[in-house]
Amino acid sequence: MNKRNLGSQGLEVSAIGLGCMGLSQSYPPFPTKEEGIYFLRSAAEMGVTFFDTAEAYGPYTNEELVGEALAPYRDEVIIATKFGFCLNHSQNSFSHIVNSQPAQIRKAIDGSLKRMNIDYIDLYYQHRVDPNVPIEEVAGTIQDLIKEGKVKYWGLSEASANTIRRAHVVQPLTAVQSEYSLWYRIPEVNILPLLEELKIGFVPFSPLGKGFLTGTINKQAIFEVNDIRHTLPRFTNEAIDHNQQMASLIKEVAQYKNATPAQIALAWILAQKDWIVPIPGTKKIHRLQENLDADKLALSTKDIQLLNEASSKIDIQGARYSPELEKTTGL
Repeated sequence: MNKRNLGSQGLEVSAIGLGCMGLSQSYPPFPTKEEGIYFLRSAAEMGVTFFDTAEAYGPYTNEELVGEALAPYRDEVIIATKFGFCLNHSQNSFSHIVNSQPAQIRKAIDGSLKRMNIDYIDLYYQHRVDPNVPIEEVAGTIQDLIKEGKVKYWGLSEASANTIRRAHVVQPLTAVQSEYSLWYRIPEVNILPLLEELKIGFVPFSPLGKGFLTGTINKQAIFEVNDIRHTLPRFTNEAIDHNQQMASLIKEVAQYKNATPAQIALAWILAQKDWIVPIPGTKKIHRLQENLDADKLALSTKDIQLLNEASSKIDIQGARYSPELEKTTGL
């Protein structure tokens, strides 16, 4: 697989990474531990060198799975994980409270290192911006962790342009992670121009629109109660029916290019900038191979123009998050 550079500090990763969250939460059914290990090791054998997890996924169990699975490949892969929540356990459930106090960051990284049985984090993201802790203080704490050898590179997730600029002054950022796809292009307004200016890499999550852009979801879809899409406005039956216009557009281009809709959606992202690395998630090896093959798909200028112009005329129905979840983002 081709490689790409994130940021200007020398971090090289596979052009397409793997979002690991769905192996443990949000998109049931989940694989067994043995199945998860086999899947992750297969991904490494297929050329994926960039794996994305977080302490909040599970919580904790996703990091444990990723750490055990990738142990034989530790020197060949880049593991990204995240801090920024205080995970409180009560009555068999967890509550996620945004917390990036320096003491909490140190507690979080020690926990992540122990769970994954590794000596350092390759790429350490602040999962969500904490409005109660100045980003300069967060960046200073990360700077100390870098000096201590616990972190190599750092990044932000779902942060505003102002937050990114302020953080970068204290400790240069390597990557920023946000949702980005053909049906969610908000980062193009303020985030991508700033990242290009500051030479920071961009890591889009949900590049396949939580599965919608693959063309496999219709208004008859029934999501399990613990499926994140069960609660998202963009995945009500009415919104799904309305948004089929986007799925149909991608499918039309896919047929013309002798590709799959997923490959078109990923190839479109790859074509935007050479410092963008999407991290689609999947639990199936054949879907993983399908996604990785998008790196071999060349979209012409005409193809990209068609997708840009046609998609810009489609009014997407439904917010991407509930109001409560949207409040946790910095965009």
